[in-house]
Amino acid sequence: MVWSKIKKRLMNLICDPLRSRIDFHVISYRKAHDQMGRAVMTVDKAEVFNMCSMTSMREEYYREKEIRRERGEDGSDVETILAIQALAHEQLLHEGIYARYDFFSVVDDYIQSPIRELLKSDDVLVKALTMLDRRVGKRTLCRWKDFIQEEHPLVQRLYMLRCEVENIQIKHSGETELPY
Repeated sequence: MVWSKIKKRLMNLICDPLRSRIDFHVISYRKAHDQMGRAVMTVDKAEVFNMCSMTSMREEYYREKEIRRERGEDGSDVETILAIQALAHEQLLHEGIYARYDFFSVVDDYIQSPIRELLKSDDVLVKALTMLDRRVGKRTLCRWKDFIQEEHPLVQRLYMLRCEVENIQIKHSGETELPY
């Protein structure tokens, strides 16, 4: 599917108070190998999350090297190499280091999944998008207060932004109050 159609579907899932403040951009580097690039999430036109393919690939290379060193692997077996690559990639996703192609994959799954499944996800980008989703109500947001401090900084930031626009008061003691 074309990016403009994907972006339109994604933006339709963002809650009304944030729709004009959140944006997504896909940037291609034409002179780069395979026209790699990055995807960017912005809040109030300031970049808050960068998903650069080159950065992700570099970090994955170093992570693979580290895993091989820890395991004492020489990297001669194809199955072992593929397993280490998959492990390194999963670790980076868990830490919130995405490539542009990961962004497209996550967004495609996100758009097609029911909100109940999305709320159970461990993926950083899925949780971040869920914080912005119009299908997530105030009561669900209030339930997140107990464990939001354990989440990735992006998820925390978007949670605070969503609570702000929904007028959900977060008390210093960790309690949340609905405005009604």
